[in-house]
Amino acid sequence: MASHGIVNNIRQAIRNGSISTSPYTSKEGERLDILAARFLGDSTMWWVLAASSNIGWSLQIPPGTQINIPNDISRINAVI
Repeated sequence: MASHGIVNNIRQAIRNGSISTSPYTSKEGERLDILAARFLGDSTMWWVLAASSNIGWSLQIPPGTQINIPNDISRINAVI
């Protein structure tokens, strides 16, 4: 899992436009690790979705949660 500094780097990069995101609304039964596998190609990157979306550090999310999906994973790798 990421350190507080890395999470802040991701959030700052999103705020300043270095990392663009696309919105996604979670559905019943979805978890951050499942979404990370689908959108980022790696389930262990679930914390990136949590950091990008300013949500807690749990894999479980309620349906209707707004998730910000980074559009370019290489940009995430540049800040971590």
